Amino acid sequence: MEKKLRPSLRENKRYLLVKGSKKDIEEAILDYIGILGFGQCGITWIKSNIVGVNRNMVDKVRASMAVSSNNLGVENVSGTLKGLGKK
Repeated sequence: MEKKLRPSLRENKRYLLVKGSKKDIEEAILDYIGILGFGQCGITWIKSNIVGVNRNMVDKVRASMAVSSNNLGVENVSGTLKGLGKK
């Protein structure tokens, strides 16, 4: 049986409601912050338009989408999935 991490040691995530395709978003992040930054982001796809990102990397992910030539963007950011749907 695996022990769970204490809440203070867990990675803090922020959830982003994004517009654009999964492939385009991943390419934009890789182009802007590189492979190491992509790994530090800890990106997890919740749904096709919801992305979980490490709290410390939210600004870099938003910037990479803004700099991209494709029509990408972040519509909303929240600390919980429930809060993401409310706004």
